[in-house]
Amino acid sequence: MALDNNAEKSVFEEIPTEKIYSEKAIRIGTFFAGPLVAGYCIAENFKVFNDFEKAKNTWIITIISMLAIIPLIFIIPDNFPSFLFPLLYLTVSSYFLKKFQEQNIQKHIQNGGETFGGWRVTLIGLLSIIVFFGIIISVVLLTENV
Repeated sequence: MALDNNAEKSVFEEIPTEKIYSEKAIRIGTFFAGPLVAGYCIAENFKVFNDFEKAKNTWIITIISMLAIIPLIFIIPDNFPSFLFPLLYLTVSSYFLKKFQEQNIQKHIQNGGETFGGWRVTLIGLLSIIVFFGIIISVVLLTENV
């Protein structure tokens, strides 16, 4: 009697013990709270997947993105459609998720691995917003006398 691939796989595959961030959670968090959420969650997923080089590169890309976004905030006109920035963050993070993590996330879940709940991503989003506005306020205060 032959075992089907799923039964054989479930016997020999190790059940993941660490939680990851789901694609849906990362996308929602990124849309509402910005690129720091995407950077943090994607980097943490890479760590779980034992790809520490990509985790480091994710942080580098995130920091460079933030350094590019902050000056834009001060030069865009007031009538600029504010929803375009979240759409841009969402599009870029979705691309990176699909290209670099989609298969690992699916495999993790199929093997019985768990994902973090929405409340954790909400907390990360709130912290991200605080950091982002802290940076903005610092820039404003530092350039006020110039």
